[in-house]
Amino acid sequence: MKVFVTGTEGYIGSVLAPRLVEAGHDVHGVDSCFYTDGWLFDPGHEPFPTEKKDIRDVTPQDLEGYDAVVHMAELSNDPLGQFNPGVTHNINHLGSVSLAKAARAAGVSRFVYTSSCSVYGLGEDGYRTETSETNPQTAYAECKTLVERDVGAMTGDGFSPTFLRNATAFGPSPRMRFDIVLNNLAGLAWTTRKIALTSDGSPWRPLVHVADICEAIRCALEAPRDAIHGEIFNVGSTAQNYQVREIAEFVAQALPGCELTIGSSDGDNRSYRVSFEKIASQLPGFHCQRDAETGARELMEVFQRIDMDEATFTAAPFTRLKQLQKHIRAESLDKDLRWQTEPATAG
Repeated sequence: MKVFVTGTEGYIGSVLAPRLVEAGHDVHGVDSCFYTDGWLFDPGHEPFPTEKKDIRDVTPQDLEGYDAVVHMAELSNDPLGQFNPGVTHNINHLGSVSLAKAARAAGVSRFVYTSSCSVYGLGEDGYRTETSETNPQTAYAECKTLVERDVGAMTGDGFSPTFLRNATAFGPSPRMRFDIVLNNLAGLAWTTRKIALTSDGSPWRPLVHVADICEAIRCALEAPRDAIHGEIFNVGSTAQNYQVREIAEFVAQALPGCELTIGSSDGDNRSYRVSFEKIASQLPGFHCQRDAETGARELMEVFQRIDMDEATFTAAPFTRLKQLQKHIRAESLDKDLRWQTEPATAG
Protein backbone atom coordinates (compact mmCIF):
# COMPACT_ATOMS: atom_id res chain seq x y z
CA MET A 1 0.00 0.00 0.00
CA LYS A 2 1.24 3.48 -0.85
CA VAL A 3 0.75 5.62 2.27
CA PHE A 4 1.09 9.38 2.80
CA VAL A 5 1.92 10.01 6.48
CA THR A 6 1.85 13.42 8.13
CA GLY A 7 3.92 14.01 11.26
CA THR A 8 6.74 11.54 10.60
CA GLU A 9 9.15 13.75 12.61
CA GLY A 10 6.93 13.60 15.70
CA TYR A 11 6.74 11.45 18.82
CA ILE A 12 4.50 8.83 17.24
CA GLY A 13 5.49 9.36 13.61
CA SER A 14 9.19 8.69 14.13
CA VAL A 15 8.24 5.26 15.50
CA LEU A 16 5.43 4.61 13.02
CA ALA A 17 7.09 5.31 9.67
CA PRO A 18 9.87 2.68 9.94
CA ARG A 19 7.35 0.12 11.20
CA LEU A 20 5.07 0.67 8.22
CA VAL A 21 8.01 0.28 5.86
CA GLU A 22 9.02 -2.92 7.66
CA ALA A 23 5.44 -4.16 7.17
CA GLY A 24 5.86 -3.73 3.43
CA HIS A 25 4.20 -0.37 2.82
CA ASP A 26 5.53 2.38 0.55
CA VAL A 27 5.59 5.42 2.85
CA HIS A 28 6.03 9.11 2.05
CA GLY A 29 6.39 11.34 5.10
CA VAL A 30 5.72 15.05 5.54
CA ASP A 31 6.16 17.24 8.60
CA SER A 32 6.22 20.93 9.52
CA CYS A 33 9.57 20.22 11.22
CA PHE A 34 8.92 22.15 14.44
CA TYR A 35 10.89 19.60 16.52
CA THR A 36 13.68 18.39 14.24
CA ASP A 37 16.51 19.76 16.38
CA GLY A 38 15.92 17.16 19.08
CA TRP A 39 16.75 13.44 19.09
CA LEU A 40 16.71 11.74 22.48
CA PHE A 41 18.51 8.62 21.27
CA ASP A 42 19.79 6.87 18.17
CA PRO A 43 16.94 4.68 16.89
CA GLY A 44 19.41 2.23 15.30
CA HIS A 45 18.43 2.99 11.72
CA GLU A 46 18.73 5.86 9.29
CA PRO A 47 16.31 8.74 9.95
CA PHE A 48 13.15 8.34 7.91
CA PRO A 49 13.26 10.68 4.88
CA THR A 50 10.69 13.40 5.41
CA GLU A 51 9.52 16.30 3.24
CA LYS A 52 9.14 19.65 5.01
CA LYS A 53 5.54 20.65 4.29
CA ASP A 54 2.74 22.28 6.28
CA ILE A 55 -0.48 20.24 6.16
CA ARG A 56 -2.33 23.47 5.32
CA ASP A 57 -0.47 23.48 2.00
CA VAL A 58 -1.13 19.89 0.86
CA THR A 59 -3.05 19.74 -2.43
CA PRO A 60 -4.88 16.95 -4.27
CA GLN A 61 -1.93 16.83 -6.68
CA ASP A 62 0.37 15.99 -3.76
CA LEU A 63 -1.79 12.96 -2.96
CA GLU A 64 -2.36 11.49 -6.38
CA GLY A 65 -1.52 7.79 -6.56
CA TYR A 66 -1.74 7.14 -2.81
CA ASP A 67 -3.93 4.43 -1.31
CA ALA A 68 -4.12 5.92 2.18
CA VAL A 69 -3.36 8.97 4.29
CA VAL A 70 -2.37 8.68 7.96
CA HIS A 71 -2.78 12.07 9.59
CA MET A 72 -1.01 12.90 12.86
CA ALA A 73 0.52 16.36 12.22
CA GLU A 74 -1.36 18.68 14.54
CA LEU A 75 -0.59 20.83 17.60
CA SER A 76 -0.45 17.91 19.90
CA ASN A 77 -1.75 18.46 23.43
CA ASP A 78 -4.01 20.62 25.61
CA PRO A 79 -1.46 23.23 26.83
CA LEU A 80 -0.13 23.71 23.31
CA GLY A 81 -3.63 24.01 21.92
CA GLN A 82 -4.58 26.63 24.50
CA PHE A 83 -1.50 28.75 23.72
CA ASN A 84 -3.28 30.23 20.69
CA PRO A 85 -6.71 28.66 20.22
CA GLY A 86 -7.28 30.46 16.93
CA VAL A 87 -4.15 28.99 15.36
CA THR A 88 -5.02 25.61 16.87
CA HIS A 89 -8.36 25.66 15.07
CA ASN A 90 -6.70 26.81 11.85
CA ILE A 91 -4.23 23.91 11.87
CA ASN A 92 -5.96 21.12 13.77
CA HIS A 93 -9.50 21.60 12.52
CA LEU A 94 -9.46 23.48 9.22
CA GLY A 95 -6.07 22.11 8.14
CA SER A 96 -7.10 18.53 8.86
CA VAL A 97 -10.42 18.87 7.03
CA SER A 98 -8.63 20.48 4.08
CA LEU A 99 -6.22 17.54 3.99
CA ALA A 100 -9.11 15.05 4.01
CA LYS A 101 -10.83 16.92 1.18
CA ALA A 102 -7.60 16.87 -0.83
CA ALA A 103 -7.29 13.12 -0.21
CA ARG A 104 -10.84 12.45 -1.33
CA ALA A 105 -10.39 14.63 -4.43
CA ALA A 106 -7.21 12.71 -5.30
CA GLY A 107 -8.99 9.36 -5.07
CA VAL A 108 -7.31 8.23 -1.84
CA SER A 109 -9.54 5.51 -0.42
CA ARG A 110 -8.47 5.44 3.25
CA PHE A 111 -7.92 8.28 5.72
CA VAL A 112 -6.69 7.29 9.19
CA TYR A 113 -6.98 10.16 11.67
CA THR A 114 -5.36 10.12 15.12
CA SER A 115 -7.96 11.57 17.45
CA SER A 116 -7.88 11.48 21.24
CA CYS A 117 -9.78 10.21 24.27
CA SER A 118 -9.62 13.81 25.49
CA VAL A 119 -12.83 14.38 23.48
CA TYR A 120 -14.73 12.80 26.40
CA GLY A 121 -13.87 15.71 28.69
CA LEU A 122 -14.65 15.75 32.38
CA GLY A 123 -15.11 12.52 34.27
CA GLU A 124 -18.29 10.74 35.21
CA ASP A 125 -19.21 7.32 36.51
CA GLY A 126 -18.61 4.36 34.25
CA TYR A 127 -16.46 3.80 31.21
CA ARG A 128 -16.62 5.97 28.10
CA THR A 129 -17.31 4.15 24.85
CA GLU A 130 -17.27 5.31 21.28
CA THR A 131 -20.99 6.09 21.53
CA SER A 132 -20.66 8.19 24.71
CA GLU A 133 -21.37 11.88 24.43
CA THR A 134 -18.26 14.00 23.84
CA ASN A 135 -17.59 16.97 26.09
CA PRO A 136 -14.32 18.65 25.00
CA GLN A 137 -12.83 21.07 27.52
CA THR A 138 -9.97 22.57 25.49
CA ALA A 139 -9.28 23.86 21.98
CA TYR A 140 -7.24 20.73 21.26
CA ALA A 141 -10.08 18.38 22.22
CA GLU A 142 -12.72 20.53 20.53
CA CYS A 143 -10.79 20.39 17.26
CA LYS A 144 -10.65 16.61 17.48
CA THR A 145 -14.45 16.45 17.75
CA LEU A 146 -14.88 18.89 14.86
CA VAL A 147 -12.56 16.89 12.59
CA GLU A 148 -14.42 13.69 13.46
CA ARG A 149 -17.70 15.42 12.61
CA ASP A 150 -16.62 17.08 9.36
CA VAL A 151 -14.44 14.29 7.96
CA GLY A 152 -16.93 11.68 9.12
CA ALA A 153 -19.56 13.43 6.99
CA MET A 154 -17.33 12.78 3.96
CA THR A 155 -17.59 8.99 4.35
CA GLY A 156 -18.72 7.46 1.07
CA ASP A 157 -18.27 4.64 -1.41
CA GLY A 158 -14.79 5.76 -2.42
CA PHE A 159 -13.58 7.31 0.83
CA SER A 160 -13.22 5.49 4.16
CA PRO A 161 -12.09 7.63 7.09
CA THR A 162 -11.20 5.93 10.38
CA PHE A 163 -10.87 7.78 13.68
CA LEU A 164 -8.48 6.46 16.32
CA ARG A 165 -9.14 8.02 19.72
CA ASN A 166 -5.82 7.38 21.42
CA ALA A 167 -5.47 7.16 25.16
CA THR A 168 -2.61 9.17 26.67
CA ALA A 169 0.58 7.92 25.07
CA PHE A 170 3.73 6.79 26.88
CA GLY A 171 6.99 5.04 26.12
CA PRO A 172 10.30 5.82 24.43
CA SER A 173 10.61 7.49 21.03
CA PRO A 174 13.61 9.13 19.35
CA ARG A 175 11.50 12.31 19.14
CA MET A 176 10.66 12.16 22.82
CA ARG A 177 7.82 13.96 24.57
CA PHE A 178 8.21 14.72 28.26
CA ASP A 179 4.93 16.67 28.52
CA ILE A 180 2.73 13.58 29.00
CA VAL A 181 2.15 11.98 32.35
CA LEU A 182 4.15 8.74 32.50
CA ASN A 183 7.05 10.08 30.44
CA ASN A 184 7.19 13.22 32.57
CA LEU A 185 7.17 11.30 35.83
CA ALA A 186 9.88 8.97 34.51
CA GLY A 187 12.13 11.85 33.47
CA LEU A 188 11.56 13.61 36.78
CA ALA A 189 12.34 10.46 38.74
CA TRP A 190 15.55 9.82 36.78
CA THR A 191 16.91 13.36 37.13
CA THR A 192 15.89 14.05 40.74
CA ARG A 193 15.37 10.56 42.22
CA LYS A 194 12.08 11.91 43.59
CA ILE A 195 8.41 11.96 42.60
CA ALA A 196 6.28 14.34 44.65
CA LEU A 197 2.60 14.30 43.74
CA THR A 198 0.82 17.42 44.96
CA SER A 199 -2.54 15.66 44.78
CA ASP A 200 -3.68 12.34 46.18
CA GLY A 201 -3.23 10.78 42.73
CA SER A 202 -6.80 9.50 42.60
CA PRO A 203 -7.81 10.77 39.11
CA TRP A 204 -8.05 8.11 36.42
CA ARG A 205 -6.13 8.23 33.14
CA PRO A 206 -6.25 5.71 30.26
CA LEU A 207 -2.76 5.08 28.85
CA VAL A 208 -1.41 3.40 25.72
CA HIS A 209 2.15 2.64 24.62
CA VAL A 210 3.39 4.54 21.57
CA ALA A 211 4.22 1.26 19.84
CA ASP A 212 0.66 0.02 20.37
CA ILE A 213 -0.68 3.22 18.79
CA CYS A 214 1.49 2.42 15.79
CA GLU A 215 0.06 -1.09 15.68
CA ALA A 216 -3.49 0.28 15.72
CA ILE A 217 -2.66 2.51 12.75
CA ARG A 218 -1.12 -0.41 10.85
CA CYS A 219 -4.14 -2.58 11.56
CA ALA A 220 -6.50 0.18 10.40
CA LEU A 221 -4.59 0.41 7.12
CA GLU A 222 -4.62 -3.34 6.52
CA ALA A 223 -8.10 -4.25 7.80
CA PRO A 224 -10.96 -5.11 5.43
CA ARG A 225 -12.77 -1.96 4.37
CA ASP A 226 -16.00 -2.94 6.14
CA ALA A 227 -14.17 -3.11 9.47
CA ILE A 228 -12.88 0.48 9.39
CA HIS A 229 -15.25 2.38 7.06
CA GLY A 230 -16.33 5.50 8.98
CA GLU A 231 -15.55 3.82 12.30
CA ILE A 232 -14.33 5.33 15.57
CA PHE A 233 -12.07 3.26 17.83
CA ASN A 234 -10.80 4.06 21.30
CA VAL A 235 -7.14 2.98 21.18
CA GLY A 236 -5.80 1.28 24.29
CA SER A 237 -6.70 -1.50 26.69
CA THR A 238 -9.44 -1.42 29.31
CA ALA A 239 -6.96 -2.91 31.77
CA GLN A 240 -4.78 0.16 31.31
CA ASN A 241 -7.03 2.67 32.99
CA TYR A 242 -4.77 3.80 35.83
CA GLN A 243 -5.01 6.17 38.73
CA VAL A 244 -2.23 8.75 38.65
CA ARG A 245 -0.72 7.39 41.87
CA GLU A 246 -0.49 3.93 40.24
CA ILE A 247 1.44 5.44 37.35
CA ALA A 248 3.80 7.14 39.82
CA GLU A 249 4.26 3.86 41.68
CA PHE A 250 5.20 2.02 38.47
CA VAL A 251 7.80 4.67 37.71
CA ALA A 252 9.22 4.62 41.24
CA GLN A 253 9.46 0.82 41.16
CA ALA A 254 11.40 0.97 37.90
CA LEU A 255 14.08 3.15 39.55
CA PRO A 256 15.42 1.65 42.77
CA GLY A 257 15.92 4.29 45.45
CA CYS A 258 13.39 6.70 43.99
CA GLU A 259 11.41 8.52 46.69
CA LEU A 260 7.65 8.78 46.10
CA THR A 261 5.38 11.05 48.12
CA ILE A 262 1.62 11.44 47.69
CA GLY A 263 -0.18 14.68 48.51
CA SER A 264 -3.76 15.36 49.51
CA SER A 265 -6.73 15.77 47.19
CA ASP A 266 -6.71 19.11 45.38
CA GLY A 267 -10.16 18.83 43.84
CA ASP A 268 -8.90 17.98 40.35
CA ASN A 269 -11.90 16.52 38.54
CA ARG A 270 -10.10 15.66 35.30
CA SER A 271 -10.70 11.97 35.77
CA TYR A 272 -12.18 9.48 33.36
CA ARG A 273 -12.02 5.85 32.34
CA VAL A 274 -12.44 4.50 28.84
CA SER A 275 -13.60 1.17 27.43
CA PHE A 276 -11.45 -0.33 24.69
CA GLU A 277 -13.61 -3.37 24.03
CA LYS A 278 -14.59 -2.27 20.53
CA ILE A 279 -11.05 -2.12 19.14
CA ALA A 280 -10.18 -5.43 20.83
CA SER A 281 -13.13 -7.17 19.20
CA GLN A 282 -13.61 -5.34 15.89
CA LEU A 283 -10.19 -4.23 14.55
CA PRO A 284 -8.56 -7.37 13.11
CA GLY A 285 -5.11 -8.12 14.49
CA PHE A 286 -5.01 -5.46 17.19
CA HIS A 287 -4.28 -5.96 20.86
CA CYS A 288 -2.13 -3.97 23.25
CA GLN A 289 1.16 -5.71 23.99
CA ARG A 290 2.71 -3.32 26.53
CA ASP A 291 1.55 -1.86 29.85
CA ALA A 292 2.63 1.04 32.04
CA GLU A 293 5.08 -1.06 34.06
CA THR A 294 6.78 -2.13 30.82
CA GLY A 295 6.91 1.44 29.57
CA ALA A 296 8.45 2.72 32.80
CA ARG A 297 11.19 0.07 32.64
CA GLU A 298 11.86 0.82 28.97
CA LEU A 299 12.27 4.51 29.70
CA MET A 300 14.70 3.88 32.56
CA GLU A 301 16.76 1.63 30.28
CA VAL A 302 16.93 4.41 27.67
CA PHE A 303 17.85 7.04 30.27
CA GLN A 304 20.64 4.82 31.58
CA ARG A 305 21.95 4.07 28.09
CA ILE A 306 22.20 7.74 27.11
CA ASP A 307 23.14 8.91 30.63
CA MET A 308 20.34 11.46 30.49
CA ASP A 309 20.85 14.62 32.51
CA GLU A 310 18.46 17.33 33.65
CA ALA A 311 19.40 19.65 30.78
CA THR A 312 18.28 17.00 28.30
CA PHE A 313 15.08 16.26 30.21
CA THR A 314 14.11 19.94 30.23
CA ALA A 315 15.32 20.73 26.69
CA ALA A 316 12.79 22.60 24.55
CA PRO A 317 12.42 20.03 21.71
CA PHE A 318 11.01 17.46 24.15
CA THR A 319 8.21 19.74 25.43
CA ARG A 320 5.91 20.88 22.64
CA LEU A 321 4.84 24.29 23.96
CA LYS A 322 8.34 25.22 25.11
CA GLN A 323 9.75 24.44 21.66
CA LEU A 324 7.21 26.54 19.77
CA GLN A 325 7.67 29.43 22.18
CA LYS A 326 11.42 29.26 21.50
CA HIS A 327 10.85 29.44 17.73
CA ILE A 328 8.41 32.35 18.13
CA ARG A 329 10.80 34.34 20.35
CA ALA A 330 13.54 33.82 17.78
CA GLU A 331 11.08 34.98 15.07
CA SER A 332 11.69 31.75 13.20
CA LEU A 333 7.92 31.18 13.31
CA ASP A 334 5.29 33.88 12.88
CA LYS A 335 2.05 34.16 14.88
CA ASP A 336 0.33 31.72 12.49
CA LEU A 337 3.14 29.16 12.99
CA ARG A 338 4.51 29.67 9.51
CA TRP A 339 8.26 29.44 9.05
CA GLN A 340 10.07 32.75 8.52
CA THR A 341 13.51 31.16 8.52
CA GLU A 342 14.51 27.64 7.58
CA PRO A 343 14.12 25.01 10.35
CA ALA A 344 16.62 22.30 11.03
CA THR A 345 16.65 19.79 8.19
CA ALA A 346 14.33 16.82 8.56
CA GLY A 347 15.76 13.34 8.69
